[in-house]
Formats: sequence, structure tokens, C-alpha cells
Amino acid sequence: MSNPNSLKYAESHEWVRVEDTGELTVGITDHAQDLLGDLVYAELPEVGQRFSAKEECMLLESVKAASDIYMPVNGEIAAVNSALEDSPELINEDSFGEGWLFKIQPDNKSDIESMLSAEAYETSLDA
Repeated sequence: MSNPNSLKYAESHEWVRVEDTGELTVGITDHAQDLLGDLVYAELPEVGQRFSAKEECMLLESVKAASDIYMPVNGEIAAVNSALEDSPELINEDSFGEGWLFKIQPDNKSDIESMLSAEAYETSLDA
């Protein structure tokens, strides 16, 4: 699966989509879910929690390993994908859609401008 050009990416394999409301929706890339393998547990952050950019904010566990997920920008958790509590495999099935992880109210929406484009993210995978 190719990485949508409309999203921004972190080197730690998170993607970010800017919503019309100004919130940011965050998930992990198809590449990341493929590396993790079959996901069996998602430890979601709490709504209202604040995190700094690049701070660990949640955990995903697969049959292979556990992996920390990092906050892409400074901000507050505005919503979580509670469907993942019972069905973490949604991330494997649709990492750019139904498998989103959480939404952020960013401190500064322009912070995502320093994130990678789809092309730059794909280049980073080859490095």
C-alpha cells in the first residue's frame, strides 16, 4: 500500500491527518503495522492527557513485539479510537482508515509542517 500524499509522517512511523475542525488524527503507517504483525492489544492514551512531541503516548502489542507510539506534535488527546480496545486488528486491516489511533488538539497546528511528506517518509524507509 502506498502512503497517502495528503498525510504527514514521522520517522517513527506515525501518520497525521489535519481535520476540518483543526484536530489532528493519528495512526501508524501500513509499513509499521506490517513490521509489527498481527496486533492483539492497544493501550490507548486517556482523553485530556497532554504530551510533548516525540513523547511515548501509547503502546501497541502484537504477536511479535510491543511497540511504543509517539506523539507527533505537542498537544492534548481529544479522542481515542475505542473500537481498538476490542478489535486491535483494525490497525492491520485498515491502518489509514478505521485503524486510526487517536485525535489531538495541537498546541500549534503549524508544527506538522516539519513532519515528512509521503515521499520523504518512503525515502527514509530505504535509508
